[in-house]
Amino acid sequence: MEQKNKGDHYQLGREGENMAVEYLVANGYQIVERNWRFGKLEIDIIASKGNLLCIVEVKTRTGDYFGEPEEGVTKAKERFLATAADHYIISKNLDVEVRYDIVSITIYNGRHELKFIEDAFYPYT
Repeated sequence: MEQKNKGDHYQLGREGENMAVEYLVANGYQIVERNWRFGKLEIDIIASKGNLLCIVEVKTRTGDYFGEPEEGVTKAKERFLATAADHYIISKNLDVEVRYDIVSITIYNGRHELKFIEDAFYPYT
């Protein structure tokens, strides 16, 4: 089994985020922030469409051996995203509807499959 290093993982994540941004822009979203941080918490992409603020988690994998990429968004990750989103909204004094989305990307053999999952989760349920 080939050993992956942290740089490979980071590069794969950046590549996935770039694909997600291209997809969102092509579908009428405005990118507001990328990699927005609150302490140790990070939101991959904050996008808007009208009065809707989308908190977008991007999951990218090479193959589906360990399941679909979106399966990597745990309940704990959902809570972390909600906490970071709350701080973002308060810091910017926004009055918007918030939706939590996932962009799931599988890359294999030089090709990729992108799934955009709107309303992927409700972090307070």
